[in-house]
Amino acid sequence: MKHEWRKEEKSTYLPKNKPEIIKVPEYNFITINGEGNPNSESFGDYIAALYAIAYTIKMILKKEKSVKDYYDYTVYPLEGVWDINEKAKKEYEGILNKDDLVFKLMIRQPAFITKSIFDKMKIIATAKKKIPHLAEVQFEKITDGKCVQMMHLGSYDNEPISFAKMEEFAIEHNLRRLSKSHREIYLSDFRKVAVEKLKTVLRFNVK
Repeated sequence: MKHEWRKEEKSTYLPKNKPEIIKVPEYNFITINGEGNPNSESFGDYIAALYAIAYTIKMILKKEKSVKDYYDYTVYPLEGVWDINEKAKKEYEGILNKDDLVFKLMIRQPAFITKSIFDKMKIIATAKKKIPHLAEVQFEKITDGKCVQMMHLGSYDNEPISFAKMEEFAIEHNLRRLSKSHREIYLSDFRKVAVEKLKTVLRFNVK
């Protein structure tokens, strides 16, 4: 039976449109780091590199079925951890310049995916596809730990409204946001979905 993250992992990927506390364990990811405005044409190249390897892993392993503990699965959604560069942090005056953004984009992988499997699939994907940044994709194990999260509905530019609610919730529960960096999980394809219907999980670490 195929593992469907939308059905099996609702608490992680389909929170309500209000803040809540979640403890996120260690997961496998394929990741890529970058810097700059997400509205630029080049930003799409980072996403394309991730998906090229994600689908190479899925399709080849589905065909071979030779990996220990293998099961079929739906490819997980694109995620991103966002911050601003060090120069911008020193000069920040409350107005965000998207050119100052730094990011780590990623797609989660099933537990049976290992670094060795990833390395083999990356070689195959690189040989077949001429996509920028493929060589920069890495395999990482990431633990978010204790977080506040909520579903944000609508434009990415309106996310500060949701973050304000999340920060107020954290204070009410005697929690402290650890940094201004945060995670976004993209449940909607912005190329196909109207802006007002976009769904994005927002999450930041707390203590």
